[in-house]
Amino acid sequence: MARKKKTENSDNKKPVAENVVGLRAEITEQPIVDTLEVNYMPYAMSVIVSRAIPEIDGFKPSHRKLLYTMYKMGLLTGSRTKSANIVGSTMKLNPHGDAAIYDTMVRLSKGYGALLTPFVDSKGNFGKVYSRDMAYAASRYTEAKLSAICSELFRDIDKDTVDFADSYDGGMQEPSLLPTTFPNVLVSANLGIAVGMASNLCGFNLAEVCQATIEYLRDPQADLLSVMPAPDFPTGGEILYDRSEMEEIYRTGRGSFRVRAKWRYDKENNIIEIYEIPYTTTSEAIIDKVAELVKTGKVKEIADMRDETDLGGLKLAIDLKRGQDPDRVMQRLFRLTPLEDAFSCNFNVLIAGMPRVLGVPELLEEWVAWRSESVRRRTHYELTRKQERLHLLQGLGKILLDIDKAIAIIRETESDAEVVPNLMIGFGIDEVQAEFVADIRLRNINKEYILKQIKDTEQLEKDIADLEDILKKRSRVHTIIRQELEKVIKQYGAPRRTTLVYKDELVQEPEEESIPDYPVTVFLSRHGYLKKITAQSLRMSGEQKYKEDDGLLLSFEATNRSELLVFTDRCQVYKTRLSDFEDGRASALGTFLPTKLQMDEGENVITVLDPGEYRDSILFVFENGKAARVGLGAYATKTNRKKLTGAYSDKSPIAAILPFSGETQVVLYSTEGRALILNTAQLAEKATRDSQGVQAMTLKPKYRLQSAEKLEESRISNRARYTARNLPAAGALLKPEDTGETQLSMEGD
Repeated sequence: MARKKKTENSDNKKPVAENVVGLRAEITEQPIVDTLEVNYMPYAMSVIVSRAIPEIDGFKPSHRKLLYTMYKMGLLTGSRTKSANIVGSTMKLNPHGDAAIYDTMVRLSKGYGALLTPFVDSKGNFGKVYSRDMAYAASRYTEAKLSAICSELFRDIDKDTVDFADSYDGGMQEPSLLPTTFPNVLVSANLGIAVGMASNLCGFNLAEVCQATIEYLRDPQADLLSVMPAPDFPTGGEILYDRSEMEEIYRTGRGSFRVRAKWRYDKENNIIEIYEIPYTTTSEAIIDKVAELVKTGKVKEIADMRDETDLGGLKLAIDLKRGQDPDRVMQRLFRLTPLEDAFSCNFNVLIAGMPRVLGVPELLEEWVAWRSESVRRRTHYELTRKQERLHLLQGLGKILLDIDKAIAIIRETESDAEVVPNLMIGFGIDEVQAEFVADIRLRNINKEYILKQIKDTEQLEKDIADLEDILKKRSRVHTIIRQELEKVIKQYGAPRRTTLVYKDELVQEPEEESIPDYPVTVFLSRHGYLKKITAQSLRMSGEQKYKEDDGLLLSFEATNRSELLVFTDRCQVYKTRLSDFEDGRASALGTFLPTKLQMDEGENVITVLDPGEYRDSILFVFENGKAARVGLGAYATKTNRKKLTGAYSDKSPIAAILPFSGETQVVLYSTEGRALILNTAQLAEKATRDSQGVQAMTLKPKYRLQSAEKLEESRISNRARYTARNLPAAGALLKPEDTGETQLSMEGD
């Protein structure tokens, strides 16, 4: 039986494979960097530049293609047409399919309500931005046209105000940008996720944006917050306003602020009615979260919740149990549900094809520069047309001097091709003027017609001089932009929908008030199991249960609202609350803290303590003999549960962690059998958590500091022997009577 030979190429380096038709194909190696550069980078840049990030006109390419198609279909002034017709026509410019195009139309529509200033005047079911489940109807059932404000998007687009480019198949021309007469980049909310970057622009009130731009034109250092204090959302709600927070967003283009729902109380029916919700959530998400809180017992004041949204708008109804305070219930719901949510800003915009994160003044600067260029291009276009018209009328004016001569020249010319040259010679005019004269009909060769045509010459000369002056003076261009903005405010301006509530004026319900408070005893085992046992359960229980090789490490009294600091052997501390743990029993093992707090793999608990009001101190004792006194205030944070790294110094292994209040005496023990008593007053309190401390106990090279405890908890009777007046000190060797050990007696009764 013949064996099949392995096929190799001539240089024995590149293997050869056979394709499905038996032909030999070489497989070549290519460095991964080259592959990424050749294949991945063009894709990434295409997503960034041509799909996901908006440009200075405030639109992504998909928005621009749709609106321009509707403009060319005559839907700015005409009646509505089926959405399916619009989608089909847009596919000539947009290659991404009908579903993506219709999704874009829905988002821009008045019916969906995602934009404060919608650009599509819709009819039919377009869904709602505040509903996750309210789906929009198919494109064959809905109708649309352009909103009236779109006249400001396309104003003078046929006067060379913007560049045009070929469509994806080269069959049409489309605008690279739309010549918007107002800063739509700040008016229309936009969210885009590209490759390696994203953009999230919140919408602002149209009238406020235009007024802010006018103020910026007058003074680039103007206080924009005075006229445009905060974003505005189509879903309304309230912004928890912090001026310094908003100034940071305006300055950097990044940051976040909080938005919450608006509500009213129907006292007669004991019902809370929520009628405006944050832009970032949906009514279904709110109902689901409230239902979860009621089911788990975290919110017990609510009897029922339902969605009563109708043609009048959004309304979520919450039935309260008898005797409940609606203000307190809403404060809790704001804290625990999406009724209050954060909006993160990332003003990432394409400027000349490059993504840049800009603050509001920088965005206005870029828009003013771009709009100024559009006005100049329009002015230059109008100037050229008027100059051409003036040139023709000047030629016609020369004919007025001798109409009979013009007629004679035309009559006596033998060939048609010589008419224009003869007129040029006879009257001293150029070819363009002569062509214009030659094309005048016979019935119009009279003095009255010619006088009518040339009477505008003087006005044209004034207009040309005015247009040339505009091109020379930037101030005049800015005046034109300002006048256009004032017109937009007057014609399309509307009041704010989102109101501002200053944070310092809010009465926040303390979180602890919603947590039941009762005394508990905390038990921590050596392996990191924690039990929280109530006083009643502790009285009724027997011996504490632990694993076979485990046992009690410490116990202390606390309350259910107490916070806990959990220190580990990785120089980390975890913050949690006792209320996060279920009440336990002595017969149970308890909660395993490394799992509960999601500690790092192999991380172990050293100790747990109740920080109270973070006014006391902690003593860290290290094996190298050093001790550090750190104030508990260094561990205070605003969040209830958080991992803090650098909880203590990592220069030497930890020997003991002792919390204390006021001043106290502590006993240090070494492996040599020595003990040293020091007073915490001898140690200066450090402000930083990872302080190495000071040398407290001097140690011989082969020994280390082993443990530490408070003096009142020790068995030392001869305290003077071990007390150090100055630090560091070596301490004294322990005597048997100070170790608590007793010897057996041989005496009889």
